[in-house]
Amino acid sequence: MTAETFVFFGQVGSGKGTQVKLLMDFLKERDNKECIYAYPGNEYRKLVESGSYVGELIKDSLAGGHLQPDFLTNSIVANILTSNLTAGKHLIADGYPRTVFQSETFEQMMNFFKRDKVKIIYIELSKEESMKRNLLRGRADDTEEGLAKRFNEYVNNVVPAMNYFEDKDGYEIYSINGDQSIEAVHQDIINKLGYSF
Repeated sequence: MTAETFVFFGQVGSGKGTQVKLLMDFLKERDNKECIYAYPGNEYRKLVESGSYVGELIKDSLAGGHLQPDFLTNSIVANILTSNLTAGKHLIADGYPRTVFQSETFEQMMNFFKRDKVKIIYIELSKEESMKRNLLRGRADDTEEGLAKRFNEYVNNVVPAMNYFEDKDGYEIYSINGDQSIEAVHQDIINKLGYSF
């Protein structure tokens, strides 16, 4: 069974992180292949915690939920892939690409790593449901104003980044209804990918 490549898209509150973990568990049980998780958000948080100069420079914009510079995000992902990815490992990208420029770079990376079948999982969630879920989480940056800003950033940057792959050879977009329960969303993803439980 060949190693597969997945990219998750979904706005704040869509339960993307939870679904990534469920898919990773599912794949591990299915074929016991290692799964490389390319999630720049984690690396950015580590940079801030390290107290480095770069960490200082990005601290405020990261806390505000802003997109980070393309060159930095691209280099973080390139570093994860060059350090860890092999032909026999699954790859899951989450929170990347988030701009059209990042999508172009990601496409180059996939060509380089000979990944010619990329499955894009788009968890759709209404703005109202997203607001509701995020305000319930009660994180410091989850104010209505902050969320509205992140929602707009998502619509203006991230959705075009995903649409870049529409009708491209080797890329398939699967839309999933994110308003359902966690388990139903997971079932949906597995079914649409053509796997069986």
